[in-house]
Amino acid sequence: MLFPGFPAFLQIRLLDIIDILLVAILLYYLYKIIRGTGAMNIFLGIISIYIIWWFVRLFEMELLTEILGQFISVGVLALIVVFQPEIRKFLLLLGTRSFLGKRTRNFFGRFWQSSEENRLNINDIVTACERLSGTRTGALIVITKENNLDFFVETGQIMDAVLSRELLENIFYKNSPLHDGAIIITKNRIRAARCVLPVSESKMFPAYLGLRHRAAVGVSEQSDAIAIVVSEQTGRISWVKDANLKRNIKPVELKEMLAREFSNVFEN
Repeated sequence: MLFPGFPAFLQIRLLDIIDILLVAILLYYLYKIIRGTGAMNIFLGIISIYIIWWFVRLFEMELLTEILGQFISVGVLALIVVFQPEIRKFLLLLGTRSFLGKRTRNFFGRFWQSSEENRLNINDIVTACERLSGTRTGALIVITKENNLDFFVETGQIMDAVLSRELLENIFYKNSPLHDGAIIITKNRIRAARCVLPVSESKMFPAYLGLRHRAAVGVSEQSDAIAIVVSEQTGRISWVKDANLKRNIKPVELKEMLAREFSNVFEN
């Protein structure tokens, strides 16, 4: 489809507009993934090299053109090696329902609604976090969505137990052998405790927060899971989604957040 009234060399097809929009969306998500990480500086450095290569070609500087051309010729391979974590994160994003948006998920929700026994027991999670907060007992709870986090489950003590408030409190009791590390919950079952999670390497992460918060952000960077943290120093509750950390939240706010995120598996 061409637009009338434009000179022939300026004719734009509808497919050209769609093409530009898709590229803009991909660049936006790429920026969200690498924002605040060391990958951003590397990405800017690669762009700078490409711009310099373009100029030296324009001015016919043969030696520099040849040197920079050799670097750019292996650019795709270099990008795969250097940006391997970011590429993995981007592919995870594409492969999850969160990429489709909440309205689309709700429209198709009837195709993947969980059975009654798999409904997330939100009340017990919130009550346990509130009681742990009152005693300043540190906790790190990860609730999976599309990504089952099998690799991280294998790093801990397999449990496969039905979720309950009492079990959560016992796991994170200070003298419990399972309290150190994270628990991973899938379909209202505690799959494993004492799990080792990746820590965020973001330069924007507050330096005064500890490893629990950094690990919560780290696992949300690599998956669509929701992480809940109870601080051992302050007793404050935090939650993390898509690498965004919300601190000092009240139990009622935690319950509302879980109800939104797990609306198709919500237990009243």
